[in-house]
Amino acid sequence: MGKITSIDLFAGVGGMRISLAKAARRLGLYDECRLYSEINEYSKSTYEANFPETKFIKDIKSVQKSEIDKDIPDHDILLAGFPCQPFSKAGVSSRKNLNRAYGFDDKDQGNLFFNILEILKIKKPRAFILENVQNILTVSQGKVFNKILKELRKYYFVPDPKILDAKDFGLAQRRCRVYIVGFLNYNGEFKYPEPSFKKVKVKDFLDKKVHKKYTISDLLWKSHQERRIRNSNRGKGFGFRLTNRNEKCTRTISSRYYKDGSECLIFRGKTRNPRRLTPREVFRLQGFPESFKFPVSDLQAYKQAGNAVPINVVEKVCIEVLKYLIRKKNRIINAA
Repeated sequence: MGKITSIDLFAGVGGMRISLAKAARRLGLYDECRLYSEINEYSKSTYEANFPETKFIKDIKSVQKSEIDKDIPDHDILLAGFPCQPFSKAGVSSRKNLNRAYGFDDKDQGNLFFNILEILKIKKPRAFILENVQNILTVSQGKVFNKILKELRKYYFVPDPKILDAKDFGLAQRRCRVYIVGFLNYNGEFKYPEPSFKKVKVKDFLDKKVHKKYTISDLLWKSHQERRIRNSNRGKGFGFRLTNRNEKCTRTISSRYYKDGSECLIFRGKTRNPRRLTPREVFRLQGFPESFKFPVSDLQAYKQAGNAVPINVVEKVCIEVLKYLIRKKNRIINAA
């Protein structure tokens, strides 16, 4: 079996790593992840419960440019779902309201792309796969995204990025994300995966038995309904979303799902309060396997699942990247 090597930056709980490993197996390959970075301690706990003994760097910003060659192992593929908060609609809006910087001007999270860029320049992996929110395309009138592409294209062949939606790849969740791939060596045109349009329903991802603690209280249900009326009167949208088990997909599940579950409340009948999704159901809607462990509280599990990548989509992207690299002119596969 041939081997590829990777690093997993801003790893969260390892969704991109899982996707690459699955893609590699489909092609008769084995992925060796040589390093991951993750600043959140709860996410680190979940990552290590599933992937023990992987080299770890907490904050990639702590690695100085002069130390990259020493501290970052050689690898074939760089994976990075770099922080989306400075670029998302909600993140940009909240930062504006608080008179805080957003996009690249956010010095805590917004400029982390440049840490990725320095690693690419120095370590020169054969390929990279980046993922972020759709809104990154339009932040600062598109200047942020144009800057990203301009910088990457100085060193890599970067096809035009693609927006892919999880609901088109066998997951019952609307989740549009931008994918950027790049290759150190040009080896013909690259094609992103075509949607499978596999027919699924929300009920396919739900638990058969659910604890009563996930049914929302009378007080919260009343609050949801009153907020919907207020928002409707103000022309600001309608608030919560009731989801029927037989629907094709839910709304995008975000990291704030733990607060009130408003993105997706499962309908339980006209006379019964709806319920939240369970953490396992949210991970399932992201394509995570049943064997995936999350040894954290429900609150943290919701955050982790909401911040994760949709496995089905990233796996398909990874397959196309690996196929591109396996081509004769640009071979990366080593003997196992």
